[in-house]
Amino acid sequence: ALGRRLAYLPQARALHWSVSVETLVELGRAPHQRWRGRLTDEDRAAVEQALAAMDLLALRQRPANEISGGELARVLTARALAQGGDVLIADEPVAGLDPAHQLALFAHVERLAQAGRCVIVALHDLTLALRFCQDAILLEGGRVLACGPVADVITPALVEAAYGVTAYCGVVAETPVVVPLWPLA
Repeated sequence: ALGRRLAYLPQARALHWSVSVETLVELGRAPHQRWRGRLTDEDRAAVEQALAAMDLLALRQRPANEISGGELARVLTARALAQGGDVLIADEPVAGLDPAHQLALFAHVERLAQAGRCVIVALHDLTLALRFCQDAILLEGGRVLACGPVADVITPALVEAAYGVTAYCGVVAETPVVVPLWPLA
């Protein structure tokens, strides 16, 4: 029952068997199927939407263990999207993705949140956090350093306290950005 309500996208992206991209995404529908069940029309639609959302339609028949790391990251994201549910937890979902796919992923995640899904993301890209997240929890050494609206949490002082670097937090081309400037001594 939990698998129908919560989808998890881990940071680790190892794949140890040869299955097609499409089959791997279809595994996200497993919590919704009866034992040895076949994909329903609803399952197929969810898989198709997830493949399209992650720009994978052209790769659907490729062996998933023969694609690039960034492509595999998109496949595993599509699997979590196909799973559905009320909650999506993603650990570093943009690691290995090119800038276009990073933005596409977060635009899709933003739409999920606007549709009422709870989205929790572990992320080191502070610019993406400022741009797409509503709230943030900033950790340092395993403890909560700050929690609240993202613009109140990702500030130069708190970035310095958490990461030991000075940072510029501002706006470029109407987009919030964080630029690490220099490590502290």
